[in-house]
Amino acid sequence: MRNNTLFEQLSGGWWTLPCGGLNLISDVPGVTVGHATMLDGTARTGVTAIRPHAGNLFTNKVEAGVAVLNGFGKSVGLVQLEELGQLETPILLSNTFAMPVCTTTLIKRAIDENLKIGRGLPTVNAVALECNDGQLNDIQAFHVTEELARVALDTTGVEFALGSIGAGTGMKSFGYAGGIGSASRLVEIGDDRFTLGALVLSNYGAQSEFRFCGKKLSANSDHTQSPDKGSIIIVLATDAPLDARQLKRVAKRSGAALGRTGSYLGNGSGDIAVAFSTSGPLGTRLDETLLDGLFLAAVEATEEAILSAMWHGVSRKGYDGLVLPSLYEKLQKGEI
Repeated sequence: MRNNTLFEQLSGGWWTLPCGGLNLISDVPGVTVGHATMLDGTARTGVTAIRPHAGNLFTNKVEAGVAVLNGFGKSVGLVQLEELGQLETPILLSNTFAMPVCTTTLIKRAIDENLKIGRGLPTVNAVALECNDGQLNDIQAFHVTEELARVALDTTGVEFALGSIGAGTGMKSFGYAGGIGSASRLVEIGDDRFTLGALVLSNYGAQSEFRFCGKKLSANSDHTQSPDKGSIIIVLATDAPLDARQLKRVAKRSGAALGRTGSYLGNGSGDIAVAFSTSGPLGTRLDETLLDGLFLAAVEATEEAILSAMWHGVSRKGYDGLVLPSLYEKLQKGEI
C-alpha cells in the first residue's frame, strides 16, 4: 500500500477543486474500468477497458469529443468519433501493436449484442487507443490476445488498481515507471454539482523536466539525455450535459495538465484526449458561459491522474534487462 500521506504532503495546497469519493474516473455514475495484465516470459503488457455505462453502447450511444494534441500515434476510431461526436463501444487501451486485436474484440462484442451490425445495420466504430510499451515489453511478440481484451471488458468495476497494471504494465513516464492513473473533480454550476473524472495511460515526458505539483523533481538535469517522447492517452468522463463540440473543448484543456507536469509535447510524443458525457439524451448541453469550472476540472483531474500513475508505478525489469525505477521508491529513499 502506497503512503498517500507523502503524496498529500507533496501536493498540499496545489489543487483548487475537491475530488470525488474515490478520486477515480468511476466517480462519474455508470463509468467502470477493468484490467487484464500479462507478465509471462517476455510480456510486460496488458489491456484496460473503460465503459461509459453498463448498457448497450451501440443502441445507447454517448456524446463524445476528441482532441489530438500531437498526432504521433496509431489509435483506432478517432476519425468517425471526430465527425459524428458519438461513442458506441467501450474504450480499450493497450500497446501499439495490440490495436488490431483490441479493435476486433470490440467489434465482435458489439455484434454479440447487436446481431444485425453489418447485416442491415451500420457497421460499428470501435475505439482503441495506444502507447508503446516496447521498452519493457517485447512488443514484436504480439502478446495481447482477444481473450486478454475480453477479460478486461468482463471485469470492469467502480474500484480498480492504478500504476503498472493492465495497459499500463510496461509504460514509462518521465524516466520512471508509469501506467494507469485516475482522479476526479467536483464542479458546482449554479444549483447543480457535476463530476468530471480522468483516466490516463501515461508513457511520456523527459525526466529532466518533470514537475510534481509545480516542484521540479529530477535526478537528471541534462536536457540532452532525456527527450520528451512516448505518448499519453487521456480519457475524460463527466455527468455534465455537454454536446460533442463542448466535449472537444473540455478534452483540449487536458493539454494544460501536460505542461504543468513538465511536458512540451515533443515531436515523438503521441498525445490524445477523448471526453464523453454520460448525461444523455444526445444533444443536451450547458451554456458556453458555464464551462470554465469543467475546464479547470479537466486540467486538475488529468494532472493528478498522471501523478497517480507514477506514484503507483512498480519498478520492473523489462524483457531485455532494462529496469525502470519507481518514483515512489526513489522519494521514500530520499534519492530525488
